[in-house]
Amino acid sequence: MTYLAVPIAAKDLDQARGQIKAALAAGAEILELRTDYLENLTPDLVKKLITEAGNAAEQSLPVIVTCRDQKQGGVRPYPEQLRIEILTEAVRNGCDFIDCEYDNFLSTGVQEKIKAALAESSKTRLILSAHDFKSRFEDINRLYRDILKVCPTAIPKLVYTPNHINDCFEAFDLLHNTSGNSIVFCMGAAGLVSRTIAKKLGSFVTFASINAEAATAPGQLTIEQLKGLYRYDSIDAGTELFGVIANPVGHSLSPAIHNACFADEGMNKLYLPLLVEGGREEFDEFLDNVLAREWLDFKGFSVTIPHKQNALSFVKAKDGFIEPLADKIGAVNTLIIGTDGKLAAYNTDYAAALDAITSTMGITRADLKDLPVAIIGAGGVARAIVAGLSDVGTGIKIYNRTVEKAEKLAAEFNCDFAPLSDLSNVEAKLLINCTSIGMHPNIDAAPFPQEGLKKDMVVFDTVYNPAETLLLKQAKEAGAKTIDGIVMFVNQALAQFKLFAGTDGNAELMRKTISNCLSGQ
Repeated sequence: MTYLAVPIAAKDLDQARGQIKAALAAGAEILELRTDYLENLTPDLVKKLITEAGNAAEQSLPVIVTCRDQKQGGVRPYPEQLRIEILTEAVRNGCDFIDCEYDNFLSTGVQEKIKAALAESSKTRLILSAHDFKSRFEDINRLYRDILKVCPTAIPKLVYTPNHINDCFEAFDLLHNTSGNSIVFCMGAAGLVSRTIAKKLGSFVTFASINAEAATAPGQLTIEQLKGLYRYDSIDAGTELFGVIANPVGHSLSPAIHNACFADEGMNKLYLPLLVEGGREEFDEFLDNVLAREWLDFKGFSVTIPHKQNALSFVKAKDGFIEPLADKIGAVNTLIIGTDGKLAAYNTDYAAALDAITSTMGITRADLKDLPVAIIGAGGVARAIVAGLSDVGTGIKIYNRTVEKAEKLAAEFNCDFAPLSDLSNVEAKLLINCTSIGMHPNIDAAPFPQEGLKKDMVVFDTVYNPAETLLLKQAKEAGAKTIDGIVMFVNQALAQFKLFAGTDGNAELMRKTISNCLSGQ
């Protein structure tokens, strides 16, 4: 069983009471009393804090008492002697767990005092923890064995900072390959996946804060995020995993809409944000890591900036199935892992974009023939839209910062190209932004000069967060008709959901979820 622990990181008893009440109301399963946050710390103060935690709930929750050394993330520079007094006092007052740094426990004096206190208690268990806030451990498996060699009854807690999401797989392997209680996960944005699937992999504890301000480690989710967005209560060993591969990924609303639809259908599936930094080499390594671990149960991915072409290349190299349309476009946004580990690649952007354009303009695809169109960008989204529009015979001109990329894409689809500096001379009737310019959090940027916007234009921004970008605001001010990215986003997500789940998604639920997310930013 995995317990959801909520840290109580208060400066005094009054603040602690409020945090304990909030943690219990939110669904905490263990309370971690981070006593290194307390001002004027004394053993008597810890005794009172343990009493407060025990009295707060009708049915008392297990309690971990931690007095973290500053060298491993502690807040106040309390001396070692006091920190050990705090832990031994916690044992005497019946707490369920104490957390001591493994490096400090190796000291003979520290070890003797803690073991003596534990010998007088049949209730309290020892957690021996190691943290690396800068990088991965040199050898996590050896460290795990060393901890158990020093104290076979201890619960090893190994938490580190991955330099890349690929560094997380050794944490997954450790949980998968060992039995008994252990706590293993990664910090930071790249390590978020490890916090969310800790329950699936059987980590003894995973942590979530009361709110963002109360987080006690980098990348720590709030209990609301973990239970709401990431469906913590429904996760088990059989949960199938999906996710969006991107860089950046923190802005993505894909986890919210897909998880809402999985929940609506009662499916044991979880969709995660997967920060895959770097280029093709790092992307390939990530997918190779996934494919080598069938027991992780990854079944499919959305793929977005900057990996859509990397995904196509990877599937080709693995002799997987590629939807003919996706092959023509030269980029994919959806990967499926079959029961035999065989890969399949699709592009749902093409039809989603054309449908967004025609439905908003009130025309058919045939009506797009010969329409002058300006495309800003030459990446994966641009490729899909250019392919679609070229099929119906529009007059396309591609503008991109790197002119060579625009020239190459234009040559593939027999259309024109120009540098971004020529945008001020655009005569197009349909202007489409296919870059990430203007995307949250950089909402004060626009990819097109305001003075070039005209009332007889239709302006389509594929960015969906925010729903109304600066480009669209400026277009409305100029009297132009606008198309926001949400229409396209929902269209492509519905097609992806059907590939992931084998059934239709709930379009209205997706739109409502997006609206709620954007209004809450």
